[in-house]
Amino acid sequence: MGLVIGLAGCAARPDLADDEVLNASPWAKGTHLPAADRAARWRHQGIGSRPESDYVPTRHAGRPALAATSSQGDSLVRLPVAIDGPHLGQLTFSWFVDRLNPQADLADRHKDDAVARVILQFGGDRSTFSGRDNMLSDLMQTLTGEPLPFATLMYVWDHRYPVGTVIPHARSTRIKTMVIESGDARLGRWVDFERDVTADYQQAFGHPPASFQGVALMTDSNNTKQPASAWYGPLVWQPSIR
Repeated sequence: MGLVIGLAGCAARPDLADDEVLNASPWAKGTHLPAADRAARWRHQGIGSRPESDYVPTRHAGRPALAATSSQGDSLVRLPVAIDGPHLGQLTFSWFVDRLNPQADLADRHKDDAVARVILQFGGDRSTFSGRDNMLSDLMQTLTGEPLPFATLMYVWDHRYPVGTVIPHARSTRIKTMVIESGDARLGRWVDFERDVTADYQQAFGHPPASFQGVALMTDSNNTKQPASAWYGPLVWQPSIR
């Protein structure tokens, strides 16, 4: 993954034909998230000049899916959303993985690939950024036209760390990875999740979230050079019951 602090600031590809197919697919139509505005849609976004992973809408094991394959690739699909905090509701999603990457290590920035990754981006008070995070944000603004998101939380399936492990990014306090599935017991089947976004954010960052601004999916293998594949089911957001 390297320094995926851009996420919101990754470079969108100039050709939109694949994005149009993606947004017209049964997978996208089965996804129900509060988009940031009427123009918001899923977009495949690369990271600098790195090779890209492939994302293709399909049907897999009985449900609409987004098939992700990576051969030394590093890119994602992203949708801007708009939900005000601190009560950010429940996010339901699923993934299907046949094989994990035994060479990956989420705590090592030189090996931090993930076969399946759901990425959440949040807004907040940027005056609380550390000096280092401010410099990184300014760099992202210069390179991509968009600043570093206030906070990024990534759900992953991992072979090494137990469920509930929260791993900070090596270069930014504003990026955390949370292991929500571990080991190979449920390989080869759909695995469903319903996550309390506010509770997960609080666990990772130690304070309530201000707003929920983006969702992305990412299967990458640029660091370990190991082939990776996964299928993502539709995502559904439900508001909190207060």
